[in-house]
Amino acid sequence: MADEKRSSIIDTTDEDDRELVALGYKPSFKREFTNLSTISFAFSIMGLCSSIATTFNTPLTLGGPATVVWAWILGASMCFTLGASIAEIVSAYPTCGGLYTASAELVPREYRGRVAWLVGWLNTLGQIAGISSTEYGLANMILSAASIGTNGSFQITSGKRVGLFAGLLVVHGLLNSLATKHLARLTKGFVFVNLGTTFVIIIVLLAKTPRAEMHPASYVFGSSGIINQTGLDGHPGWPTGLAFLFGLLSVSWTMTDYDATAHISEEVRRAAYAAPSAIFIAVIGTGLIGWLLNIVLVLCSGPFENLPGESGSAFLEIIVIRAGKTGALIIWVFVCMTAFFVVQTALHAASRTVYAFSRDHALPDRGYFGKNSNRTHTPLRAIWLTTFACILPGLLDLASPIAAGAIFSMTAMALDFSYVIPIFCRRVFEKHPDVMFKPGPFYMGNGWLGWACNIICICWTIFICIIFSFPVNLAVTPSNMNYASVITVGVIVLAYIWYFISARKHYVGPRSNLKDDDVVAIQQDSHSETSETTKA
Repeated sequence: MADEKRSSIIDTTDEDDRELVALGYKPSFKREFTNLSTISFAFSIMGLCSSIATTFNTPLTLGGPATVVWAWILGASMCFTLGASIAEIVSAYPTCGGLYTASAELVPREYRGRVAWLVGWLNTLGQIAGISSTEYGLANMILSAASIGTNGSFQITSGKRVGLFAGLLVVHGLLNSLATKHLARLTKGFVFVNLGTTFVIIIVLLAKTPRAEMHPASYVFGSSGIINQTGLDGHPGWPTGLAFLFGLLSVSWTMTDYDATAHISEEVRRAAYAAPSAIFIAVIGTGLIGWLLNIVLVLCSGPFENLPGESGSAFLEIIVIRAGKTGALIIWVFVCMTAFFVVQTALHAASRTVYAFSRDHALPDRGYFGKNSNRTHTPLRAIWLTTFACILPGLLDLASPIAAGAIFSMTAMALDFSYVIPIFCRRVFEKHPDVMFKPGPFYMGNGWLGWACNIICICWTIFICIIFSFPVNLAVTPSNMNYASVITVGVIVLAYIWYFISARKHYVGPRSNLKDDDVVAIQQDSHSETSETTKA
């Protein structure tokens, strides 16, 4: 009977599952993600070429060509420190709750409920807004290609945009409903499409641009490439230094959702090693390859006054100029595929966050969405709740595009705050008796390197969130106002109102879902393994 209970409850012969049990959670997922599929997942969540395609206009049209180049490498360098700091925590706490779960473990017991509640809601809503805005961007990319392919005869309307947006999200929901082994196999190929498309674009642009039409170094890297265009309707605009800093929005938008790989930790083999390594490799790779892509785009961009062109996308316009309409549309298919993969992996990660949040009774659902399907061993309820939640912000576009944009704008700020809170708490409370931080295999040490990375990323995140709060153009109107800070602060205030009125009565932070008979079975299993080892 005891053997039957052990086999039905938990298999502690797996090192990953033993680690998960030590953190207080019963293994509920199949570990099907290999090193390759995990690295592919981490690269895909950033969507290198598609993310640059949708954000390239911002640094180019606000600060000029040189801003594109230097803002990217500056922001990427800072993102390296944030990625390394997150990887360090993920290695120590490899659960599907990611930094939400870790935040509770990194503070004294009396603060766990309040801190985890805030980090959890910022992370969850940031992910939902990010998925929604990325899918919305993909719908625009597809419709723009249709317009170009028909020489403008295809008219883009809000109804078509929202309909395509919602349809794509339903497709992603269906794909994420597959069993983990199928998701792992599907994800393996994402990195090759992502990086392959990026290098094809680089090669095509360099091969098809005559040497005489390439811009000089002073335009790509120098002061002649700094062009302040933050003023509207004759207004002088922001100072040039601030216009340059707005260029950081592109890299900060691309290199975000770092902890997405953490949310699949319970589906990854050797998670304490593979998940943080994948995060670190993806951050380094995206930063460096993205810089090369930006340099080549600016080098081959043609006359500045012709951008962003009829399509409204400077990225697409540059490819059309160099590869022709047919060649550009062929390449654009793969850029759109990369964006499709971003949403696929992001929805996967966000559904695991919702699952963990429900499992810990942070949602008013009595744990309904914190259960896995017996057939697929995946959280189907959480997947579809997340899918429909992501559709809602896009529907706002039918009533008010300004309101939809306001929701989308909170993504980076909400996610970044959810990252630095646990990093800050880890340093402040690491020696507290309720915490006693125990590092995982990925550890930068307690010397100058670890401290420098943590301090730099915290200061950088606070700084960049201030930049995120500015409207990028002057004069400010309701249509170009930046609502990111208002929405993010609103989320924090509402989350805490809910917490103090109601949630604190039942929510105390992440809680173990191991039952007494689970613990007995685990102890018996461990004792049996020890006895067999001794006999051997």
